[in-house]
Amino acid sequence: MVGVPMLKAERVSRSDPKLSDAQTRNFEAIKYTTAAQLVAAVQVGAFAGNDKLASYCGLTPRDTRSGATISSTSPSPEGNRCLKNLLIFTCLSLVRSDNEFGRYYRACRSRGMRHTAALKATARRRLKVIYAVMRDVRPYEPR
Repeated sequence: MVGVPMLKAERVSRSDPKLSDAQTRNFEAIKYTTAAQLVAAVQVGAFAGNDKLASYCGLTPRDTRSGATISSTSPSPEGNRCLKNLLIFTCLSLVRSDNEFGRYYRACRSRGMRHTAALKATARRRLKVIYAVMRDVRPYEPR
């Protein structure tokens, strides 16, 4: 299952005009292979917003309903497993850095989140940035 997106990614990285050097160079910890996998798997125009894309990638919590109460505490097992793993595993290097994603991860941990929940939250925040870069076709400028 992992090999199929990789083959698509190799084709895209060589020929896709959407994947510019400026976009991939300005992302921290995103190399051509990761960026190509994202471009191959995600058609940004198909999603109404970054929340829909996060749901497609499996980075949103599952809603549990009981009467009038709605709780969003458990992680959703649904979504594209390859993209979810790609985003989470590439965030592992970011959480140790002193950039905005590392600071966000540490803020999540200080609020009492467990490591995996904070890592998913960081991956979702990073996906918002990736969505904006792919939608607007302009380089990422860190805060």
